[in-house]
Amino acid sequence: MSQTQRLLLIAPSTMKHTPAFDRAAALAQAMHLPLHIVAFDYSQALAVAGLFAPEQFSLARDGYLQTHRQWLADQAGLMSKHGVEVTSEVVWVQDPYAEILNFINEMPLTLIIKDAHEESALKRVFFTPLDWQLLRDCPVPVHLVTTPLNPRPRHVLAIIDVMRDEDQDRVFNDHIIDAAAKLAAICDADLDLLHVYDWTVVYAQDMGFGALQLANGVYEMLGTAQQEAFAAIAERHGVPVQHRFFREGAPVPSICEFAAEHRTDVIVMGTVQHKGLSKLLGTTAEHLLHQAPCSVLAIKPRQMLQS
Repeated sequence: MSQTQRLLLIAPSTMKHTPAFDRAAALAQAMHLPLHIVAFDYSQALAVAGLFAPEQFSLARDGYLQTHRQWLADQAGLMSKHGVEVTSEVVWVQDPYAEILNFINEMPLTLIIKDAHEESALKRVFFTPLDWQLLRDCPVPVHLVTTPLNPRPRHVLAIIDVMRDEDQDRVFNDHIIDAAAKLAAICDADLDLLHVYDWTVVYAQDMGFGALQLANGVYEMLGTAQQEAFAAIAERHGVPVQHRFFREGAPVPSICEFAAEHRTDVIVMGTVQHKGLSKLLGTTAEHLLHQAPCSVLAIKPRQMLQS
């Protein structure tokens, strides 16, 4: 298998052109990388029926797969007319994530791109079990697309947490900013950097007589320290002052409000897998993924978006 870096688009099982197709084509053009498209098909009902009529099952499955392959090849052909090197395939598999890991082992992938389902009436994003597997465990950065606007992003937002208390966690901030800066540079997009100071945590943790006065003092001290830390990391990465934003409040609504105000196309954020089945991702990241008004590029510690 070729060792050339490439993008992987996970197409929906339905033969439908979705926003992820346009985003993948735009990024492949901008990054000058080949694109591989894969769709996963599987029908439990058809598989069970095949136990009793294997020949008919094989014919029905092969016929559907051939139709899907042709449809996907047509989509790839449209992309290739715009200068994108595209290959495609359809795989009949019950466990898509295991198959994705095979792709990762067989070819060097820069980025995995996939649609996330958005329910417009509720203004919420819903994730499938496969989405959560990718966000939780995938060793390659994952880009979940929610909107057809601006296939090539114009506004990229990096979110960092300057309260990370260990050296490896602080380096994670650098990785997030580097990934966002590379995406912005590749797409000729604006890059904003945001940190939200969650003052509610200070008040929630203070207890006892005179807690309010103590909380006020701690609040001011931590606020100043976080502003200084934020300015330092922004300066180190060369982020212009007009693109640095330090806000106070609850993180998730503050981030969503900022993204809406600044017409953000992609939020670049870190996801951290915590120990224990009940904590698959960091709390802020998990809630943000459900509520963000735009697409998300999620990276984990030690992941980088390749040039």
